[in-house]
Amino acid sequence: MTTSRDDLLDLSDYAWQRLRKRLTGLTDAEYRWQPAESGAVTAMPWRLGHIADFLTEQRNAVWLGLSATGIERDGEPDTATAALAALDAAYASWRALLEASTEETLAAPIGTPAGRYGEATRRSFVLHVLDELIHHGAEAALLRDLYSATR
Repeated sequence: MTTSRDDLLDLSDYAWQRLRKRLTGLTDAEYRWQPAESGAVTAMPWRLGHIADFLTEQRNAVWLGLSATGIERDGEPDTATAALAALDAAYASWRALLEASTEETLAAPIGTPAGRYGEATRRSFVLHVLDELIHHGAEAALLRDLYSATR
């Protein structure tokens, strides 16, 4: 019988694999491309950095009721290759936390560490992170499409 944890792992892997496939072959030129001169639209380094950041936040383990973990990130990578490596490491960290969760812990409220979100379940927090992954991953894919359309 499939559990909700299994469903969350499957959705997480699906969203990740879809994003990672869309980023295959990312070049340094694409990575550094600015879609608007004014900076009104965030570029790929910010987008990919944001994804890596929220997948590795210290709060992830704490809010999931696990021992605090995380990856220390030191700014935005300079190259597409480094950015993709940082993303891969970030997703591996996130997935390990999700895999360490149980049906019981996911059903429990987040509690005091989450402040005003303390009564929300840990499962709802996972769904929030996955929503962010899908949302920002789609934006990164769109940036690739826009870059391609301008060439």
